[in-house]
Amino acid sequence: MSRSDPPFLPYGRQDITDDDVEAVANVLRSAWLTQGPEIGSFEAALCALTGAPFAIAVCNATAALHIACLACDLGPGDLAWTSPNSFVASANCALYCGADVDFVDIDPVSLNMSVEALEAKLVRAEAEGRLPKVVIPVHFAGQSCEMAAIGALAGRYGFRVIEDASHAVGGTIDDVPVGACAHSDITVFSFHPVKIVTTGEGGAALTRDPELANRLELLRSHGITRRDDQLTQAGPGPWYYEQLVLGFNYRMTDIQAALGTSQLGRIEGYLQRRHALADLYDAGLEGFALTRPVRLPGRYSALHLYVVQLHDPDKRTAVFEALSQANIGVNVHYIPIHLQPYYRQLGFGPGDFPKAEDYYARAITLPLHPRMTDADVERVIASLAEAMG
Repeated sequence: MSRSDPPFLPYGRQDITDDDVEAVANVLRSAWLTQGPEIGSFEAALCALTGAPFAIAVCNATAALHIACLACDLGPGDLAWTSPNSFVASANCALYCGADVDFVDIDPVSLNMSVEALEAKLVRAEAEGRLPKVVIPVHFAGQSCEMAAIGALAGRYGFRVIEDASHAVGGTIDDVPVGACAHSDITVFSFHPVKIVTTGEGGAALTRDPELANRLELLRSHGITRRDDQLTQAGPGPWYYEQLVLGFNYRMTDIQAALGTSQLGRIEGYLQRRHALADLYDAGLEGFALTRPVRLPGRYSALHLYVVQLHDPDKRTAVFEALSQANIGVNVHYIPIHLQPYYRQLGFGPGDFPKAEDYYARAITLPLHPRMTDADVERVIASLAEAMG
């Protein structure tokens, strides 16, 4: 890159302030680097944000999805359904449990799991005697799925619901926070650096069910407990602990939790800035030969991503490369999971979920994060106009 080239503009990045640094430094000066009081403070902050009574912080969102599936008793012989328009972790978590995976095609407007496609697939599955045990809707780009409708189908067909809200911390639907678990058993958040708030790496599973919360806590930490109400027998001394289930070392550190608590204190400002930037994109891209993201009525998106869809998919590669040459860090979210080589080996292939595949062929993710300036958006729009000719 020459000195005259514009600086690289990533599609997403963290915002770390002096307060964040001080919060982490305070932990480093303390007696607890892990399994200490900051974990509880971070979990309490998540509960206050969402209204869910239980939050279990873990090392990353994939771990949260894994233990959420296990807590819902997903295992060999069972079936989980999720969206093909997501990162592979949304499906891999079920495979980790020995279950089978299938997908439900997306709604072309929201880009989330289509409720109509889900209901039609459930009707067929019931007739075939092969209903899912768990359905994992994904709140793509930060906008909630139609959770009331999905929850109603869960009641009718008897499956558990795990919301993959990795993109959506801080979002709402019908004024109910994402993560409240109003229509689901468990909600999972991600705190990766490109997400709404970060803990470096990190995730959480939230629930309203105390039994699920107990199981999630055990699975997070080797299946071990010291709680008197969970021990199978009285211990010989205060050192005593028991392993009750086969769990994992999925714990979050106090260092990460302190960063997350500090970041959550600014979440409203982050969301407002994301919406302001998206408004600038919406206005500046009017008239372009592309489809802009739709913010649906009644849903306040966390706006993790700003994804446009080119009307002509044959131009996608050239436009992507031109923007990259202009030092604009565009991306594509996502290659449909069922088209990955591993999933093709499981029997999936092109044409299985045509709406997700059509979306993917046209999609480009433009930069969107709170550290961007208005001028950054103008630069992206000008470069996109030039690239599209």
